[in-house]
Parts: sequence; C-alpha cells; structure tokens
Amino acid sequence: MAGIVPPTAAVRRAYRLSRYHVPGLPVIRIGQPPRWPGRAPEGDIVLLSACNPGGRLHADGWNRRMMRALACHLHGVPHVLGEGRLGRWAEPLYAVRVPLARGLRLARLFGQNAVVVLHGTQPARLVYLA
Repeated sequence: MAGIVPPTAAVRRAYRLSRYHVPGLPVIRIGQPPRWPGRAPEGDIVLLSACNPGGRLHADGWNRRMMRALACHLHGVPHVLGEGRLGRWAEPLYAVRVPLARGLRLARLFGQNAVVVLHGTQPARLVYLA
C-alpha cells in the first residue's frame, strides 16, 4: 500500500476548498464551524476514507473493496457514509463517532494522508498524518 506523504500546497488547497457531505450533518468545510441544526454532538466525529491511499489514484473497484474493509473495522461503531467533493471530483468517506486517536489509527491503517475532525462548535479541522 502507498505510504503517507506530506501534503503539497495543491493538496492543502484542495482539502480546504472541498465540501464534505454526510446525511444528518451540516455541510462541512475546513476552517468553518459546523452549523448544527440543534445542539452540537459531544466528542469527536472523524471523516475517514479508505480510497486512494497516499493520494495516489486507484481503480474504482479497488477503492470500493477498501471502503468495505474499512466498514468491517467500524463494526459496532456509529458511522454514516458520505462524500468529500470538489468540483467534479468526489470520494466516499465515513463520518465516524470515535475519539481522534482511534480515527488516526484507522487512517494510518488505510494509508490516508489526512482526516477531517469535527468537535462540537469548533471549526472543522484537517489533521495530517505525515
């Protein structure tokens, strides 16, 4: 599996401009506080994908298999399927109710470069693993 790589300026910009959509959550943008419809949930919500590890494109079938493998690791943990989108590019992700440390372990396991973290009313933040 591809290794985790430090983000380039273009990658940082892409994350910042992306919109993250998850049923039941407000639209998420990096650096902006979520506009919760009611009271903000307690604890961390980590947006996590298993697609395109190390920022390297993989075939759709391979990405689907990795997302199924990630779903197996999430058995018994509250999670919802959503997507990150920038223009025509979209990638599936899960919004997972886990402490950040566990989310980071899963991201490393699946070779991801970063995760998006929501914590209450704080602005959504990007945590790089490199």
